[in-house]
Amino acid sequence: MGVLRMGHASIKVMDLAVAAQHYEKVLGMKTVHKDSDGNVYLKCWDEWDKYSLILTASDQAGLNHVAYKVQQESDLDTLKKSIENYGIKTEILAEGTLPFTGRMLKFNLPSGHEMRLYAKKDCVGTDVGSTNPDPWPDDIRGAGAHWLDHCLLMCELNPEKGINKVAENTKFVMEVLGFGLAEQVMVGPDNSIQAATWLFRTTTPHDIAFVAGPRMGLHHIAFFLDGWSDVLKAADVMAKNRVRIDITPTRHGITRGETIYFFDPSGNRNETFAGLGYLAQPDRPVTTWTEDQLGRGIFYHTGELNQAFTEVYT
Repeated sequence: MGVLRMGHASIKVMDLAVAAQHYEKVLGMKTVHKDSDGNVYLKCWDEWDKYSLILTASDQAGLNHVAYKVQQESDLDTLKKSIENYGIKTEILAEGTLPFTGRMLKFNLPSGHEMRLYAKKDCVGTDVGSTNPDPWPDDIRGAGAHWLDHCLLMCELNPEKGINKVAENTKFVMEVLGFGLAEQVMVGPDNSIQAATWLFRTTTPHDIAFVAGPRMGLHHIAFFLDGWSDVLKAADVMAKNRVRIDITPTRHGITRGETIYFFDPSGNRNETFAGLGYLAQPDRPVTTWTEDQLGRGIFYHTGELNQAFTEVYT
């Protein structure tokens, strides 16, 4: 029972056509549907559900909602009771509220971010199929992202006012949704303030992450690649397409991931992320990073913090 994995992200973009071209040409996604409101639905080649990304038109960038898939339909009813008992209001959205998707459980995290849970979405299969498949499709484009891997949400932290939405979110998703804590950053007096967390439901270091900031928002959505050489190829694809690169290829100390960060045309930060890091399991001891080593945790090679990396987000 409970959350299986990340299902999709719905993000706001300022030009649907330009944004769709970015996710198709640079990430290698395919547009699979456009609804009557003009929203664009895309999937990666190694995903089997109908879509993993929704683009909606807006006058600003940012996150509409993030959705996670649960194991079975009855989990929605069980989790609805658990979430409401925790003190958070919920709403059941009818089947078909989103195309190709069953009913959804909608609520806001303590940070204010909208989250949805669902059990059913049309299964269309990967681009290589499930019978005697090749390792990749012939028509792969751009970076050739395998799947939408995780998201990182920025959460308000103001110790002077007693506000720590990172800690509140972390407590909620662990106690109610069954996430495990893989890594954390502790800052402040005696390293007593939980300023960032990486949490998992699968076996990778994080299926969602929460990081402190002056306001709530979306830091990035991340797409999985096989390895370091694919990260380098992705950087070449971005340079060729004049994509605004935020952080050139490097490694994280936190999660051990190999990474490159960049922006879509509306300013939403993307990541291509490679390397599973380590086997995340419920009995694995939590990895803790202290404030004096935070630069090394984020950018392992240089060990230097980049202020804009945590201050610029949508």
